[in-house]
Amino acid sequence: MEKIMIINSGSSSLKFKLFDNEDRQVLASGILERIGLSGSRLKLKYGPDKKYELTQDITNHLQAIELLLKVLKELDIVTDLSEIKGVGHRVVAGGEYFSRPVVIDNDVIKKIKELAELAPLHNPANLNGIKAFRKYLPQATAVAVFDTAFHQTLPEENYLYSTPYEWYEDFGVRRYGAHGISHEYVANEAAKLMGRPLTELKLITCHLGAGASITAVKNGRSFDTSMGFTPLSGLQMATRAGDVDISLANYMMKKLELSSMSEMVYLLNEKSGFLGVSGVSADMRDVEEAAETGNKRAQLAIKLFYHNILRYVGQYITEMGGVDGIVFTGGIGENSPETSEEIMKKLSYLGVTLNETENKKRGQKTIISGPDSAITVMRIPTDEEYIIAQNVWEKITAN
Repeated sequence: MEKIMIINSGSSSLKFKLFDNEDRQVLASGILERIGLSGSRLKLKYGPDKKYELTQDITNHLQAIELLLKVLKELDIVTDLSEIKGVGHRVVAGGEYFSRPVVIDNDVIKKIKELAELAPLHNPANLNGIKAFRKYLPQATAVAVFDTAFHQTLPEENYLYSTPYEWYEDFGVRRYGAHGISHEYVANEAAKLMGRPLTELKLITCHLGAGASITAVKNGRSFDTSMGFTPLSGLQMATRAGDVDISLANYMMKKLELSSMSEMVYLLNEKSGFLGVSGVSADMRDVEEAAETGNKRAQLAIKLFYHNILRYVGQYITEMGGVDGIVFTGGIGENSPETSEEIMKKLSYLGVTLNETENKKRGQKTIISGPDSAITVMRIPTDEEYIIAQNVWEKITAN
C-alpha cells in the first residue's frame, strides 16, 4: 500500500498526517512536541479510534523523525518505509521564487534558507523537517507547498508598500501574506457549501488561531491579505502584536534600552498579542475564561482582537465592492462561537443575521448565518494537510 506523509515542522514540534495513496484516507496523524526540551512527547491517532502516546526526550528533528518512523512500523501502520512514496512539507515563506508547489532539490533548499528572514520563526524549522526526512526517506518524492504561494495573485496596489520602489526591485520588499494553503482550501469549500462557482464569488476568509490572518478572495484568487512582509503584521495573534507603528519600535527600544532591532522583533513576535495585553495567556480559551471572571485586561485583549477582525473585513468589503460570503476557520474560528457571533452582530447593519443553533456547533462545516442573511457566513474546519497531500499526489503522478 503506497502512502503519503504530510509534515508541518515547527521549531520544537512536528505535526504529521499519513495518507493512503489509493483511497486518500488518513491512516495516522499526530504530533511530536517539545523537541529539544525535557518531557518530549509523541501523540499519535490511528485506525478507527486507536491512540498511542510516548514520553521520551528528543534532542532534535532527526531523532523525532527516526522515532516516528520506528513507531509507525511497530504499530504496523507502515510495514516497510519504502511504502512512503511522497513527503509533503508545509513551508511558510516562498517569496517571489515560488508561486506553486515544487519538488524539493538542493536549489529549493537553498532558496528556502535564503527566505528565512521573511519567516524567521518558521522557515528554519520547516527546513529541519525537510532535511531530516531526506535522510530517512531519500527515495520518497519530497514536495514543498508554500503558505505564500496563494497570495502571488495580489494586484500591485495590494502587495506594494509606499517605500522607495528600489526596495522592492533590489530586496523584494512587498506584502507576501501567509496561511495561503488554509485560505485556498476554505474558499473552495465555501463555494461548494454555497452551491456557486468559486470564480463568481467575493469571499473573506478569516483564519483565526495562534497565528491569524484574513484574506479577500475575489473570483477564486487572493486579492488582499492582512499579513505583510512577514507573518508579524496584520491581526493581533497569540503572541504577535500585529500592526504597529514602526516608530513605536524605535521609541520602545530607547525606553527599554535594547541594543538591537532583533530584540524588539522578538518582543513583538513572542511577548505581545493576547499574551501581552491580557497578561494571562497566549491561548484564547484561557483569555475568554479570565474575561468571564471579570479580568479587565483579558476583556480588553478580546475587544482588540474583534476590532482587528472588523477593520480588515470592512476594508476588504470596500475593496472588492461587496462580499458574498465570510468564512471562519482556524483554532479560534472553528471553536469560538463567541467570536463569530460578536463579529456577525457588528455586521448586522449589512443585513447579516445569526443562526444561533448552527453557530454553537464547534469544529463543524456549516452555515452559521440565518436563511435571510444578506451575506452567507460559514464555519469551515481547515485541512491544510489534505491540500498538501493533493499536491504531492500530483507531483508523483507527473513523475
